[in-house]
Amino acid sequence: MTLFNNKYRVETTRLKNWDYGSAAPYFITICTINGEHFFGELQNDKMSLNAIGLTVKNEWERTPQIRPDMNLTLNEFVIMPNHFHAIICIGENRFNKNTKDVEGNKFSPQSKNLGAIIGGFKSSVSKKVRAIIPHFGWQERYHDHVIRDDESYLRIQQYILNNPKNWKDDKFYS
Repeated sequence: MTLFNNKYRVETTRLKNWDYGSAAPYFITICTINGEHFFGELQNDKMSLNAIGLTVKNEWERTPQIRPDMNLTLNEFVIMPNHFHAIICIGENRFNKNTKDVEGNKFSPQSKNLGAIIGGFKSSVSKKVRAIIPHFGWQERYHDHVIRDDESYLRIQQYILNNPKNWKDDKFYS
């Protein structure tokens, strides 16, 4: 933690000098608050989604339609009892045509990047789910990884696809 304006703050986990509006595939993990099991349960190494898990699925699948100007592609994803893994690709679009690795704070508009996508997704799910379960919540942050080559993509893809059968060994298992 560092001190900023006499207050402690948690350092960013984001890749320095990367514009998160850039055209690239991203691996994301979003966890529920306190690791609470909201989305269903595993049965015979397969995830059985409950109504809340289906809400997560439906809202994620709507993401490209909600943001058609960002040229989004959803690839593999899995909803687990207390977390969500996905690969999302931001394609070339009018907001990122001239972006590459950047120096300083020359980033794209904050409404057209990975953080905005995840924030909108989490907000939409929360609004719908809290009508059913008022104490539902996500962890404040999420994990992301910029996928930079085919080998990394394939490794992450397999991790996502194998997540249900590896649940008992998963760090999010509780």
